[in-house]
Amino acid sequence: MKLNLDCIPCFQRQALQAARFISNDEELHQKVLREVMKKLLETNWNLTPPELAHEVHRIVKNVTNEKDPYERAKKESNDLVLNWYPALKKKIEKSKDPLRTAVRIAIAGNIIDFGALEKYNIEKTIKKVLKEKFAIDDYKKLKENIDKATTLLFFADNAGEIVLDKLLIETIIERKKLDKISFVVKGGPIINDATLEDAAYLGLFELPKVEFLKMSNGEAGTGPERNSETVKFWIKNHDLVISKGQGNYEGLSEHDGLFFMLIAKCSVIASDLDAKVGDIILKYK
Repeated sequence: MKLNLDCIPCFQRQALQAARFISNDEELHQKVLREVMKKLLETNWNLTPPELAHEVHRIVKNVTNEKDPYERAKKESNDLVLNWYPALKKKIEKSKDPLRTAVRIAIAGNIIDFGALEKYNIEKTIKKVLKEKFAIDDYKKLKENIDKATTLLFFADNAGEIVLDKLLIETIIERKKLDKISFVVKGGPIINDATLEDAAYLGLFELPKVEFLKMSNGEAGTGPERNSETVKFWIKNHDLVISKGQGNYEGLSEHDGLFFMLIAKCSVIASDLDAKVGDIILKYK
C-alpha cells in the first residue's frame, strides 16, 4: 500500500505524541517536530507508510536520546489485557463457535494502536466487536484454510493485543494441531509494536511448537523489511498466514495468501479497504 497525503500530518502527530510520552519539555517537543518536518520535506514520498514511519520514529529516538518512547504505555497495555485473559478464555470456550469468538476478540485487540489513536477502551471495543457485523468477512475461507493447515505464520501488531492473539492461536490449535507456529514481532521498539520482550512477558513462549521471527523496526540488524524477499519466503513456506493490524496491512497488502485482521481506524485504511472508519475486517487476499 502506497503512502497517502493524509499520512503526513499523522506522522507529525505520532512524533509529538512520542515526545510527550518522554518529557514535558516543550522545547524538546518543538525540536522533534522541526526535525521530523525537515525529514518529511526532504524524503521521497513514494514509500509505504511503515517505511516512512521508520524514518520518523528514528528521529524521535535520536533527538530525545530515548530508545523506547512507548515503553511505559506498552507495559500498561500488557498488564491491562493480561488481566482479561482468564475471563476471555472462558468466554471463548463456552461459545457456540469458539473460533469465531476468538477471531472477534483478537480483532478487538487491534484498538490498542498508538500509531492511529491517542487512547483506547479495550473493554468497550471487545463488547462492540463481539456483536457487530464485519464489513469484510472471509471467516468461511479462514476455517477452510485452518482445517488444511499444518503451519501458521502470524504477523503480530501491538503490545497488549498479542495476549488476544495468543487466545486465537490456542483456539486454532484446539481445532487443528499444527506442526509449526511462526510468530513475527518487531526486532526493536517502534511505537507500541510488540517485540520479543513483550511476547516473553505475556506468555507467548508457552505456545506449542512456536518459533519467533523478527521483522525490521527501521534500524539496522533488527530483521527484514515487510517487502523483502525474506518475508516473501516466510509467506510462501507456511500454509496459513495471518496479518494483524493496520501497519501490517499497509506493508503486506501487496502479498497474496494472507488473512488480514484489523479494525479500520483511519480514513486512509478504510478507503483502501472500501470500508468505513471503525469497521471490522477479516479479509483474505
